[in-house]
Amino acid sequence: MSETGGGVREVKSAARTVELLELLAARGDRPARLQELAEALEVPRSSMYALLQTLIGRGWVRTDITGSLYGIGIHALLTGTSYLDSDPRVRVVRPYLDEASEALGETIHLGRLDGRDVAYLATRESHEYLRTISRVGRRLPAHVGALGKALLAERPDDDLPEGPYEALTPNTRTTREALAADLAEVRARGYAIDREEGVLGIVGFGFALRYEVPAQDAVSCSVPVARLTPEHEERIVAVMREIRTKIEATAPGAGGSAHWR
Repeated sequence: MSETGGGVREVKSAARTVELLELLAARGDRPARLQELAEALEVPRSSMYALLQTLIGRGWVRTDITGSLYGIGIHALLTGTSYLDSDPRVRVVRPYLDEASEALGETIHLGRLDGRDVAYLATRESHEYLRTISRVGRRLPAHVGALGKALLAERPDDDLPEGPYEALTPNTRTTREALAADLAEVRARGYAIDREEGVLGIVGFGFALRYEVPAQDAVSCSVPVARLTPEHEERIVAVMREIRTKIEATAPGAGGSAHWR
């Protein structure tokens, strides 16, 4: 039996429940069948069925009228909303996302590093470009976007996993060497640039928020390639640098009332 970070033995039933919820959440709008879930988590169908029925009764999983398809339930949304509402840094950052969005007319994000991914905690969509590509709650591999690369650059390259990495576009850096070289440029420049590495047609500029070390959060600005002139890029960098400075001067640091890990 595996152990948790505190050296306590992992509770198998709890771990299986979390794995199931994470699997359903990752599928998004693609509901799963019982057999798929049982095979994915390598548990007997009878055990999976009993777990699903328990979670349906508590609102964590939903099913269709036939009872054969399963998806994430509304209680996952309620819990996620509670996480955002209770996080003091998210509350502080939100007005500055509004300020950046109004100043630039582009899409602004707040993200947090979670393992090898970045989770999007807040987004202000551009009125000029309404295609939602990074909604709140979505996760993307850290190596593919400006948010993630800004945060990876705050850490030593020894922490980078061995490649090859997942490619989301032809521009994604898929080798450890290529990503390390890019992160060296991020450190020298002071911010990250994602030139169509996560989404074709979109360029991102990411800025780590250093109110704790190493930084866990970052903000970014996403811009369609068609609207990105050298002058606009210069203004984006200037505005986002100012926004970062304001956030870092205001947000609770690591010594706040509760230091979560």
